[in-house]
Amino acid sequence: MKKTAALLIGLLLFSMNTAFADRVWVNDLRTRFLNNSAIIMEVNPRTFNAHDVDGDGLIKKSETEESGTFLNGISRLDAMPTYGINTLLLMPVNQIGKIKALGTAGSLYAVSDFSKLNPQLVSDKTAMSDIEQAKKFVREAHDRNIRVMVDLPACGAYDLYMKRPELFAKDKNGQAIVPDSWTDVRLFNAGTEEAYNKDVYALYQGFVDLMLELEVDGIRASVPSTKPASFWKDLITYSRKYDAQMLWLAQVSDANTNVANSPVNTPVEKLLEAGFDGYYGPFDEFKNTKSAKDFTTQLSTLFSKLNKRSDKKAVVGAFATHDDLSPVLAKGMPYSVMLFWLNATLPINSFVLDGNQGGDNFVYAWGNKKATESETDDMQYFVNRGKIDIFNYSRRPSTGNQLLMSEYVMSNQFKRYFTTHMNAGTFHVLKTTHPDIFAYATSYNRSTIIAMGNINFSSYARGEVKLPKFNSDKVTIPVKITEPPLLDNGKMTINLNPGEIQIMIINDYEL
Repeated sequence: MKKTAALLIGLLLFSMNTAFADRVWVNDLRTRFLNNSAIIMEVNPRTFNAHDVDGDGLIKKSETEESGTFLNGISRLDAMPTYGINTLLLMPVNQIGKIKALGTAGSLYAVSDFSKLNPQLVSDKTAMSDIEQAKKFVREAHDRNIRVMVDLPACGAYDLYMKRPELFAKDKNGQAIVPDSWTDVRLFNAGTEEAYNKDVYALYQGFVDLMLELEVDGIRASVPSTKPASFWKDLITYSRKYDAQMLWLAQVSDANTNVANSPVNTPVEKLLEAGFDGYYGPFDEFKNTKSAKDFTTQLSTLFSKLNKRSDKKAVVGAFATHDDLSPVLAKGMPYSVMLFWLNATLPINSFVLDGNQGGDNFVYAWGNKKATESETDDMQYFVNRGKIDIFNYSRRPSTGNQLLMSEYVMSNQFKRYFTTHMNAGTFHVLKTTHPDIFAYATSYNRSTIIAMGNINFSSYARGEVKLPKFNSDKVTIPVKITEPPLLDNGKMTINLNPGEIQIMIINDYEL
């Protein structure tokens, strides 16, 4: 009998191991995003797990120092679920240009070949090919229940322009167009809505083919407004023939769709009609918002517009991306904390840039100084102060601020627990008596989550939040409160520190 039991247990363990070994990943990112349950971290793969042995912030490739690669990034994946992250967004992983470059390693967004991987991300410590290494990173992420998205750049590197000038837009003098101030790239001639450029489309189809081969779960299109909607419609349709759950996120906002010098500027609505699942909404303007009313008006307008659509779309909480100053440098720790909780309590997909969760100010001591060596034709450590470095071999982003880290983890836990509440509930902007205090609520199943914040980061604010039909005998649960509010019938009085946000739940109360 004992031998039989041991045999049965052995067979069971064998079958379980075999099942796990043969487990097939099923992409669900598109559904997750449309249900506002994606918790995304954007990472620079070249710094994601860089090994800076001497602590000077620069990675000098040697036996001891190594920049971020697909393989060494795997060891950092274990931390992602503990943060609450379920999706990684990788900045571009394609081969990049070295001519007219910015920085000593070159910008990740100056792509010279859309069908090839960046050799800077490939380890030379293994016999595995570049494709095998990238696929291993993606599969290891999937094994930890982490989805992977990859950034699709908008322009081509100067190197690509030199090889194939016919792909690029020209000005009236016949010169290649430089979009905005991106001196290391040139703008593609994507054609028109009636007839897009098939050769440029072929480049982008090659990128999609590469992503499908790597088994990634989604694509973020950088500045998609520079291409016609018909271009994107065909490309998105093509990708979904092979993966219906491939998420397409448009890196464009309500306030910023036009690109200087671009002959094509497709509006957000047309991009969504073309098949994009979502975009950035109005959140990139939050840093410039002067009054609470302006912010809540933006929220009301956004959610009203989304709710009226016949096809489901969603937005991402892009309050601070790689194009923005580090939140702690911009407005201090309270601003970082507020962004975490806005992401957690609004019906949106959460977003953070690697380093923001740990208070990195992205100030590099060697920034914009003369370099001693370079892989490009630039002998300067070019950086945008206060923004994550995408131009040089730099240190891994800091996660040293444990207070911020704990706030980030707690906000993600809250979002995961109340995902159904946010999606199925009704969103309401609440009236307040102070111009710096915003308040909003989401009600579901006789329970209401309320968020209240002081949009002024230099002054205290005391005011009332109006709560229609509220009785003071209701059960309130403080989630994030420093000073308990005074509750009365139809209102509550709150005191908020500069830039403070408070969260509470009221049971048996529904707006």
